[in-house]
Amino acid sequence: MRILHTSDWHLGRSFHRESLLAAQAAFVDHLVETVRAERVDVVAVAGDVYDRALPPVDAVALLDEALARLRAAGARVVLISGNHDSALRLRFGSALFEAAGVHVRTSPDQSWEPVVVDDVAFYGIPYLEPELVRAQWELPDRSHTAAITHAMTRIRADAARHRASVVLSHCFVTGGQASDSERDISVGGVAHVPLTAFDGADYVALGHLHGRQRMSETVRYSGSPLAYSFSEVGHVKGSWLVTLGEEVEFVPAPVPRPVGRLRGEIDDLLTHPPATPPTRTTGCRSSSPTRCAPSPRWTGCAPASPTPSRCPSSPWAPSPPRSPYASAGGPRRRSHSTSLRRSAASLPHPRRKTC
Repeated sequence: MRILHTSDWHLGRSFHRESLLAAQAAFVDHLVETVRAERVDVVAVAGDVYDRALPPVDAVALLDEALARLRAAGARVVLISGNHDSALRLRFGSALFEAAGVHVRTSPDQSWEPVVVDDVAFYGIPYLEPELVRAQWELPDRSHTAAITHAMTRIRADAARHRASVVLSHCFVTGGQASDSERDISVGGVAHVPLTAFDGADYVALGHLHGRQRMSETVRYSGSPLAYSFSEVGHVKGSWLVTLGEEVEFVPAPVPRPVGRLRGEIDDLLTHPPATPPTRTTGCRSSSPTRCAPSPRWTGCAPASPTPSRCPSSPWAPSPPRSPYASAGGPRRRSHSTSLRRSAASLPHPRRKTC
């Protein structure tokens, strides 16, 4: 059983007012290629599919395309909602999707209803708001720990019937490293869930934190596919490729627009930019340096991966995009407020005398 663990796509997000939809579409291309090349059986998406509860229409269209292409590539998809998603909106059409091999889990009571693939049970625990499940589940207190513990107790009881179990969850596990781009989910000042809450699962695919992290051999965060803040400059983006019961390998994703930090006087940086900007690596490993040699600009790839296809191509010489969303610059719209600002700028200054 081969599983591709990914999360925190945040479709529709922008970075300092710059649309990231084209870069997100490039990541979807990469996922589809990985599913085909690695013969992935199940793609596990651990929440925060969208960036906000009411996503833009272009982001909805991109998710629709992504799910269809992943399914056509031969993988089933198990997807849960995160704290950025609207569970109700993401759930739309889920009964029909189920028959097509796309399994959407957004309801708390679905947490212990498995998706069974070759006698491996996949349990999707969506983001649990403690206040909303406390009375229904008769929790001892209003905390993320109590909510996750209750769900995992039910899951362990059901998982005994199956050969192996995989759990998807969107939460903050104690010991995880946060970044500036995650939304605070604290309840009463406490956001963390202990690692021991997930004992008993053969693999736990976590979402919420945007940096890839190994909490234990079987409990991991895949992180977001792109950098969504400057605190993620040193992050390596990608997905975990899990061969259940054997090994877990990280597959780096392409970096269309790497982020970096330059220090110095603003006049010097604008007048005399560094001749050789720092090369940001994504963890690409290749036996042939020419397959991943750093370019004079930030390519996001450095020497070292057994598989050449895992070396992202340079963002400065991209291959022709296969997605309509990957056109140069992505979809853009001029907002009404922008038009107003331009109109105001064209008006005469109140202190100037005009003829």
